[in-house]
Amino acid sequence: MVASQIPLKVRQGFILVFVLLVALPILFFSIGKAYYASLVEATEKTLEAHLYSLISEVDFTERGIIMPSTILAPELNRLNSDTYAMIYREEQPVWHSESAVNVNFVPDELETKAGAADFRRVEYKNTVYWQLSLTVILNNIDQSEHARFILLKRNDALLRLMDGFKQTLVNWMYVMGVAIAALMAVGFVWSARPLQRLDKEIKAIESGDIQEIKGLYPVELQTIKADLNLLLETQQRQKERYRASLSDLAHALKTPLAVLKSSPLANDADAQEQLDRINVMIEHQLKRAATGASDTWKKQTAIKPVLDSILNAMSKVYRDKDIIFTHAVKDKDYFLGDKTDLLELLGNLIDNACKACRSQVDIQVIQKRNLTIAISDDGPGVPIDKRESLLTRGTRLDTYESGHGVGMAIVSDLVKSYHGTLTILDADTLGGAKFILEFNYNDKK
Repeated sequence: MVASQIPLKVRQGFILVFVLLVALPILFFSIGKAYYASLVEATEKTLEAHLYSLISEVDFTERGIIMPSTILAPELNRLNSDTYAMIYREEQPVWHSESAVNVNFVPDELETKAGAADFRRVEYKNTVYWQLSLTVILNNIDQSEHARFILLKRNDALLRLMDGFKQTLVNWMYVMGVAIAALMAVGFVWSARPLQRLDKEIKAIESGDIQEIKGLYPVELQTIKADLNLLLETQQRQKERYRASLSDLAHALKTPLAVLKSSPLANDADAQEQLDRINVMIEHQLKRAATGASDTWKKQTAIKPVLDSILNAMSKVYRDKDIIFTHAVKDKDYFLGDKTDLLELLGNLIDNACKACRSQVDIQVIQKRNLTIAISDDGPGVPIDKRESLLTRGTRLDTYESGHGVGMAIVSDLVKSYHGTLTILDADTLGGAKFILEFNYNDKK
C-alpha cells in the first residue's frame, strides 16, 4: 500500500540511483575485466610471433647457436625492455636476448610435450610474468637433442596499460552518468506531460469550466480518458434522475404538509414543532435538487465569502447578544463541494454556536492536504454522554439547554455524503463546545 503511493519522481530517482551506483560500476568492472583479458590474449599472440621468429632464424651448431641480431623485435633488443627471450639446450642456457641481460632468475622447468606451446602466468622473485615456452627436438645423424624456447613479458606492462584504460573509462563513465541523468530527466518530463495535461483537465472539470476530457493522449491513457468520461456521463444522468425524483417527492409532500399546518392538529405545540422540522427538511431537499448537489466532486467553493456572508447574517439575527465573532480563514481555502451544502454546514453549526454561546464564537479553517473547520463557543458545552446522540438522526436535538441540535441531522447527513467526519469536543480556550469538520482530499487531488 505504501509502495503504491511513492511519487513518480521518487521512483524515477530510484532508477537513476540504481543506474549510476549499481549498473554503471558493474559495467565499469565488466569492461575492465574484458579489456585485461584482451591484453593477455594480445600478449600471448605477440609472444607467439616472437617465438616463431626466433625458431625461423636460429641456427644450432655443435659450438652453440647462431642468431642474427638485426631481425629480432625491438623490444627484445632493449636493456630496459619488459619482454625477454631465452633458449635452453639440454637444460643449459645457450642464448638470451639483449633485454634479458640483467635477468637474475632461471625460469622453472615445466613438463611440456615437444612441439606444444605453453602459455601461463608465473611469478619469479615477487614479480609476475606471462610466460610462453616451447620445446623442439633437434635431430642430427648421431643423436637428437631438446631445445627449449622461453619468452617472458612482465605483467607490469599490462597493468600500466590497464591504468591508462581505467582512467579513460572513468572519464567516459562520468560523461555517460551525466548524459543518462539528463536523458532520464528529459524522458521523465516528456512522459509526465500527458499526465500533467490530464490533471489540468480534471481540475478544469472540478471547477466546472469543462464537462468532459477532450485532449489527445497516448494509448496508455486512452482507457483512463474513456473511463473518466463514462463516469462523468453516468454521474450526470444519475444527477438528473436524482434531481427529478427528489423534486417530485418534495413537491408532493408540500401540499399535504400545508393542509396539516392549517388543520386543528397544528395548534398542538409539539405537532407544530414537528411540522416545522419536516418543512425545513423539505426546503433543504428542494434546494439540493435545484442546485444538483450530487454533482459535488467537481466544484471548488471558496470558504471565505460563504463564511463572511453567514457571519454578517448571524450578527444581525443575534444582535441582542452582541456576539464577538473571531475567525481565521485564507482566501485560497476551499471546500470541495457545492456552495449550498457549505452554507448548510456552516450555517447550522454557527447558528447553534450563537444560540449556545454567552458572547463569543470562534471559527478556524485549516487547509493543508485535508480541510479542517473548527467552530467553538463559550457556552455550557455538550455533555460527553450526549455527544453521540446529538449526531444520531431522529433524536430531539433541539431540546438541549445549550441550543445545539437544530439542523444537526442535516449537518450529519451532509458530512457523511462528503465522506467527512464531525467530532464534538470541549473548546480549548473558550470553554464551551467545539465542533470539528474534517474532509480528506488526499484521494481527490
